[in-house]
Amino acid sequence: MKPLAVTAYTVTNALGRGIAASLTALRRGESGLRPCDFEDAALSTWIGRVAGLEEDPLTGEFAPFDCRNNRLARLGLEQDRFGAAVRAARERHGADRIGVFIGTSTSGIGATEHAYRQRDPATGRLPAGFDYRHTHNLFSAADFTRRWLALRGVVLTVSTACSSSAKAFASAYRHMQVGFCDAAVVGGVDSLCLTTLYGFNALELASSQPCRPWDVDRDGLNIGEAAGFALLEWAEPDDARPLLLGYGESSDAHHMSAAHPEGAGAVLAMQQALARAELRPGQVDYINLHGTATPSNDAAEDRAVLRVFGPDTPCSSTKGWTGHTLGAAGITEAAFVWLCLEHALIPGMLNTRRIDPNLGAGVVLDNREQPLRVALSNSFGFGGTNCSLLFGRRAA
Repeated sequence: MKPLAVTAYTVTNALGRGIAASLTALRRGESGLRPCDFEDAALSTWIGRVAGLEEDPLTGEFAPFDCRNNRLARLGLEQDRFGAAVRAARERHGADRIGVFIGTSTSGIGATEHAYRQRDPATGRLPAGFDYRHTHNLFSAADFTRRWLALRGVVLTVSTACSSSAKAFASAYRHMQVGFCDAAVVGGVDSLCLTTLYGFNALELASSQPCRPWDVDRDGLNIGEAAGFALLEWAEPDDARPLLLGYGESSDAHHMSAAHPEGAGAVLAMQQALARAELRPGQVDYINLHGTATPSNDAAEDRAVLRVFGPDTPCSSTKGWTGHTLGAAGITEAAFVWLCLEHALIPGMLNTRRIDPNLGAGVVLDNREQPLRVALSNSFGFGGTNCSLLFGRRAA
């Protein structure tokens, strides 16, 4: 497929605001996870929380959008001069020729949680100020993003659980390929809320310790929150920026909350990404694993990676830094891959002490300084919604 260039990008998560904060933490092995202190969640788990959202509401014309999710989106959009890059692209292409494709799993459901707590005790009526359309509605984050960036092109939300903002890249590519837009803002945002914290705890998937992907004693994930955005444009022949080389999507339809035990859908997604990029498995230098640290999901992904790549391709999960950011995991980990490509870094597996002897993928425990040309990022969601993104850089 014809490659797309990542002409600007930004990511904000528990490691801090902007790409520099994430790069510094990755290099130093400093996690953003902390014991759960979100609202009044009485849970023994760890979370990846972005500081300061509670004190920074949306005001003025954006007041109807005010909720934790859109506050996080706004914070993310303000980093790394991303808005300036989009304004320049607007001048090149026109506001109606730049699409917006945003992934989220729960959108602003936290606003609805608060509204239900404030119901009239006699009638059960929700508070008058509750604005479902601009907060909880799945279109909210995409609508807010396009308005914040003053864009008028095609706009849509992708909500496929933890693969949402990875699949947004595939949607953007298809829209650009058929001529609906000349450039695209692709991203994702998911914020902490009681629904996800208590939901994953009810599924017995939330760990009481910092998550440990691939560890023999792994016992679950940590929930995080993040916002990330990228500007995609068609690559030039001598483009030195990170490139989207291929993507793969599949659906297991195996189980609502568990991966296919043999990673069947994950295999298809990775194979599709390689085929679209016209690359062989041996040409991939690093894999950013989905790596949630739940026993069954890590085992399924391990089998899939072994089937496609064998045991020698270096791979790791970065969720020990940020937690699992759900619908924002795809964009967050894509940004980490771009940092790895640009700075010759393979991040280790934070918190993992002893690799499960039943798993055989080539996981890296400690950071490596190593030039990379091609890297894969996996994002696999509930219901078997899988997406693999293949990124690379041209030789210097």
